[in-house]
Amino acid sequence: MRIIILLFIGLGMISIQSCKEDLATPFDLNDASDYPADVAIQWVELHRDLVKSTPGYTPPVAARSYAYAALTLYESVVQGMRHKVSYKNLIQGFDGSELPSIDVSLQYNWELSANAAMAFILRKQFKTAPAEKLLAIDQLEETIIDQSNEEDSATLKRSIVLGQQVAEAVYNFSKTDGQDQAYTTNFPDYTIPDVPGKWEPTAPGQKPLQPYWGNVRSFLAEDADNALFIQNTAYSTDPKSLFYLEANEVYLTSLQLSAEQTTIAKFWSDDPGLTGTPPGHSMSIASIVLQNENADLGYAAEVFSKVGLAVHDAFVSCWKCKYTFNLLRPVTYIRKFIDPNYNTLLATPPFPEHTSGHSVQTAAAMAVLESFFGNYYDITDVTHAKRTDITFSPRQFSSFQDLANEAAISRLYGGIHYRPAIELGIKQGRQIGRNISLINLNKK
Repeated sequence: MRIIILLFIGLGMISIQSCKEDLATPFDLNDASDYPADVAIQWVELHRDLVKSTPGYTPPVAARSYAYAALTLYESVVQGMRHKVSYKNLIQGFDGSELPSIDVSLQYNWELSANAAMAFILRKQFKTAPAEKLLAIDQLEETIIDQSNEEDSATLKRSIVLGQQVAEAVYNFSKTDGQDQAYTTNFPDYTIPDVPGKWEPTAPGQKPLQPYWGNVRSFLAEDADNALFIQNTAYSTDPKSLFYLEANEVYLTSLQLSAEQTTIAKFWSDDPGLTGTPPGHSMSIASIVLQNENADLGYAAEVFSKVGLAVHDAFVSCWKCKYTFNLLRPVTYIRKFIDPNYNTLLATPPFPEHTSGHSVQTAAAMAVLESFFGNYYDITDVTHAKRTDITFSPRQFSSFQDLANEAAISRLYGGIHYRPAIELGIKQGRQIGRNISLINLNKK
């Protein structure tokens, strides 16, 4: 089957009508809702594995990759969704000028279009992945083609070419944010402010991670703009000050962690290299919900796209906060003014304190899921079922808000954040999630 794919790619691929205004989809055309969500879910899961295995995919970089891949997924099937429209002109910088249009007189296999699109975009995003992971992309693509049971070779080829051309268009759009190789530039030159109360490296030789990420293009302008209004508590070393009390709370909590609090801290750590990072955890939760709902391909593509856009914008907004306020970490303050021998349960990551990335991105993603499925939703989080480095037990929640709150408070238990970074981070993330949820993809 791979020979077939390479053959028609080598011949220049069959022609697809260049992008036009949206055309009405005839009722006898295959609909993306005719296919299960399995293909989308399989690609998202492989994406998470690629993030875990590929050097340089720190949380902000990973969030960006999830967003553009999820956007690719949606655009690869939207022309097979009778009541939906493209994201073109709905998100910053995306005019859709390179997107191909379908021939409405012909049939398309939307499962194969999505499959080809995801394979294409992940190859572009993970050029430096280990060889066995690049092979996994090939294998999944071929397996889905073989299992598709598409009997018409012209439809098969047409659908694959459509997916590839959509992916190329989205990939070209992604490059216009200047972060196509962000996995190689996690630690650029940056002058750390030498002012009391400002962030200091928490380990010898440590450099700050992605100090300019707050300037990366967000999908919605308002998602980045809200960051500067979320200020931290005024720094003070006075034992009677609110800031001292916030630091002391982190300290005292660390000294008396319950077994459950320790489990929560480790469950939500989502360290790069061990997991698909925190935004990957959010994508995993979306997968779990979509499987629970027996969702169809079109619906899954829309859900994944909005979760992906939300976690990306969450990291842009959060990082703008972090490097605007440059607040020092609890471990630094506590060792200086409370207990010089203090250690945290979790390792403190190499960037400023305020706000909490876990809090912002999880709240954003859960707000999106809430917009689709309602807040009161029973979910069992089995994201870490395959991990062997922690004792795994599924986490159960009765609402998306409860899940977001636990992910956020886990950073207090880990000694990573003061409470305001957590609570304000939740508010920050929920607003971003609401903004993304309000993108209207319905045909007028």
